[in-house]
Amino acid sequence: MYHSTRGKEKVTSSQAIIKGLANDGGLYVKDDIKVYCLDELKEMSKLSYQDLAIEILKNYLSDFEDEKIKEIVDKAYDEKFDTLNIVEMKKMKGTDEVSFLELFHGPTLAFKDVALSILPLLMKESKRINNQENKTIILTATSGDTGSAALKGFSYDLDTYMVVLYPTNGVSAIQERQMLSLANDRLKVIAIEGNFDDAQKLVKKVFNDPLRFEHSKNIPLSSANSINIGRLIPQIVYYFYGYFRLISSDMIGEKINFVVPTGNFGNILAGFLAKKMGLPINKLICASNDNKVLTDFFNNKEYNKNRKFIKTSSPSMDILVSSNLERLLYYSSFDVNKVNELMNELDKSGVYTVSEDFLETLGQFKAYSATEAEVSEAINDVYQSYDYLIDTHTAVGYCAYQKYLADSKDKTKTVVVSTAHPYKFPKSIAKAIGIGDYADDFDAIKAIKEKTRIEEPEMIKKISASYPKTIWKLDESYENLKKLLMELNNE
Repeated sequence: MYHSTRGKEKVTSSQAIIKGLANDGGLYVKDDIKVYCLDELKEMSKLSYQDLAIEILKNYLSDFEDEKIKEIVDKAYDEKFDTLNIVEMKKMKGTDEVSFLELFHGPTLAFKDVALSILPLLMKESKRINNQENKTIILTATSGDTGSAALKGFSYDLDTYMVVLYPTNGVSAIQERQMLSLANDRLKVIAIEGNFDDAQKLVKKVFNDPLRFEHSKNIPLSSANSINIGRLIPQIVYYFYGYFRLISSDMIGEKINFVVPTGNFGNILAGFLAKKMGLPINKLICASNDNKVLTDFFNNKEYNKNRKFIKTSSPSMDILVSSNLERLLYYSSFDVNKVNELMNELDKSGVYTVSEDFLETLGQFKAYSATEAEVSEAINDVYQSYDYLIDTHTAVGYCAYQKYLADSKDKTKTVVVSTAHPYKFPKSIAKAIGIGDYADDFDAIKAIKEKTRIEEPEMIKKISASYPKTIWKLDESYENLKKLLMELNNE
């Protein structure tokens, strides 16, 4: 069973997937997590990505039949990915210390595809298990990549409607065009005049509304953010797969580090859960950009969202309220009352400080941040040193790794989680590697291609046109959102 991080509400795995968020505003967690022994890990190292996913998902989807899980995984991880392995490990030439785990081989070129190719199928089966035949309306906020991956993933399910909220001028032009290219009468994409935290706040306000709007109390909402366990759990798989691709079968048990660029804390939380399941991880290195609220939290044990919001070249990490950190707080204390108290403090004052009870778990993490100048330097350094191109978010991770290495002198093999294809942020890449300061993304892509001989993926080629865009003023957004949700519910 799953329960809320803030209270006693208990649900099955399928019910947690359908609901997305607990009634008390908490996130669903599971206490009885399977721990694999060394012999089991050695056997798992022989599995394909798909078979590994089936093995791990079975531990979290207790009310799903094993055959259904296999059917879902096989359907999710098919030719929509440009590699049979789903993700790829790239070991840098001339070094045994650092490798990049490429998670961007899916249809929208970002790590979100790995989970959002499977979430729609989990949602459909969850509804069948619970005898729900009504439509589902997915409401989600995105800082860049979740939106297009969710829209693509749910585009084939005619019983699912969606509203994606994103900050206008807060995502890259490529990210925005990806989302707008997938919008239709069933899938709505809305820009709001604010930042990601404003968009996320709107989503949580709707979910926490006890009446769910005065004229329509039963709007069947769910979420595609990593607050939904159906989004979070599939991300655990690539930590296991990455470990098995890096460590030879006769060395299973050797510990490695993972560096994870993260804003909402979902991606690195999946790594934490992998470690809890027995994966030999030494340190989880949390990488932040100039919005370094997580770096400050791990270093000072105080979470403080009361700071200037900074727009950066890694927009998917431009976040000041990291929702999934709440799950880590629970797993650090296993005390819903303490978590509830901390979340109330965050709502009231924007600040909370953790006690000694949390320190053992938090000690499994290291945290560093990267400035815009350091991000650009990291992109160029990796390109010049290894003839390998990374995006801005991955560059934040690489920079964090360099700082960790300088501080710790730790020679443990390390994997930097590479979260997006570099062509999603071409203007920043072109400038970083010294080939020009371009105003247009597609001019930048052309220049990068001429320089690096890296062909742009098919999805990039298909989104060169402009698309109509809807923008809501922030002070009108909640009323507009209520109206739109009720319209979708009545269709």
